[in-house]
Amino acid sequence: MENVWAIILAAGTSTRMKRQKMLLPFRDKTIIETVIENIMPVFNKNILVVLGSHRYEISRLIHKLPVRICVNDEYTSGMLSSVIYGFRGIPEGAKAAMIFLGDQPQIPGEVSQKISEAWTEKKKGIVIPVYNRKRGHPTLIETRYREDIEKLDPNKGLRQLMDMYNEDIFEMECLYPEILRDIDTPDDYEKETQ
Repeated sequence: MENVWAIILAAGTSTRMKRQKMLLPFRDKTIIETVIENIMPVFNKNILVVLGSHRYEISRLIHKLPVRICVNDEYTSGMLSSVIYGFRGIPEGAKAAMIFLGDQPQIPGEVSQKISEAWTEKKKGIVIPVYNRKRGHPTLIETRYREDIEKLDPNKGLRQLMDMYNEDIFEMECLYPEILRDIDTPDDYEKETQ
């Protein structure tokens, strides 16, 4: 996995939650710490966290974990800006990046392991986990698409890339419904922490 990096998108303002969700308790840690620790066995030190809103509090919280941090100064312009900063922040030699949402602490590390294996086996440039015919996260994207990502319409996001390179996508069947669930609202948080 030395050529694959994890990019965790954790820059958002958590508007619907009404407080910064990365800092909320989840199990015995916070949401962002749990996301990082879930994938550490798979990625080792190849983890980049993209911060924006509440960057100082979050970076203080995770500074002891083996992660790189990059700051998206344009985080208010939407998620695509964080993906772009993430791709800019990983080393030139990286072959692919797996994009994680910072608000999905319930996804087990095995999911990223299986996506990585599918990428190696299927030789496709984009691997997306699918549960019950619905696409979820994390998504693996080869770094050769870096320039295309920079040019995408921020209002349409990564969906455009998927449309442009549909023939280079492998949809990996996944047994984890968690890949479809993120924590956006107080209700979502309550359901995931019960």
